[in-house]
Amino acid sequence: MVISIVFGLGTAILFATSSLLSSRAVKIIDSWSVVAWTMLVGLIVTLPFVLWSGIPSDLSGEDAGWLLASGVGNVTGLVFAALAFRVGKVGIITPILATEGALAAVIAALLGESIAPIIAFLLLVIVCGVVLAAIAPDPAPLVHERPVLAVILATCGALVFGVALYASGHLSGELPISWVLLPARLVGVLALAIPLALMRRLNLTRATAPLVIGMGLSEVIGFTFFAIGAQYQVAITSVLASQFAPIAAVLAYVLFKERLGRLQITGVAVIVVAVAVLTAALSLT
Repeated sequence: MVISIVFGLGTAILFATSSLLSSRAVKIIDSWSVVAWTMLVGLIVTLPFVLWSGIPSDLSGEDAGWLLASGVGNVTGLVFAALAFRVGKVGIITPILATEGALAAVIAALLGESIAPIIAFLLLVIVCGVVLAAIAPDPAPLVHERPVLAVILATCGALVFGVALYASGHLSGELPISWVLLPARLVGVLALAIPLALMRRLNLTRATAPLVIGMGLSEVIGFTFFAIGAQYQVAITSVLASQFAPIAAVLAYVLFKERLGRLQITGVAVIVVAVAVLTAALSLT
């Protein structure tokens, strides 16, 4: 249990760090470049471990397809998240992104898998929280802030993250962590970094270089921490990892003075609590 708690909290802190760094980087350069550099850094870190582990003996063609779907979903989700951070507040966006597990459950239900009544109820509660956070008045709007657009983009990001999570859940056998990490980083480099570089639109400044490096490292280490913790107790690790949202919101308030109104805080709290309960329920089923 202690190991799951430590690595679950570590995952939450690292994902919160990545969110905060992204929210700063997209204010300086375009969102596409931020994601491209993040994936390139991640690929540089991940590739040696992939080469060291070799091709898994139980990697099937079906697994390769699910890995590709997971990679595309993760990269697309990061792009939506980066676009959302450009026009919205961390405290609103991160709780919505944390609903990826809930949306993965919705996807499973739409594809014919059974869903328990309590899960359906929690999904409805989450939707209510998202709507409340989106329509509540903002007491201290940011420059160029567009809260409704930010919520829409964050919801799209959570949806494709949910697709990626659903795809990852269909992998057979136990693949090395490096191989689970590889698809998103490879897709990000091939679909974003290289095309942007060829078009001379892959932007980077001195101010954003440490931010994207930090994001790339936080994403890789965060996913690794989650995988390690989940090997011991999935439920504890999953619930604690989902709490990256309130951690990011508090840090955004302390570091960047991003204030939320009472109704916004209520909506965020509803999302965070419902996501935690839902994550625990899904992990135990």
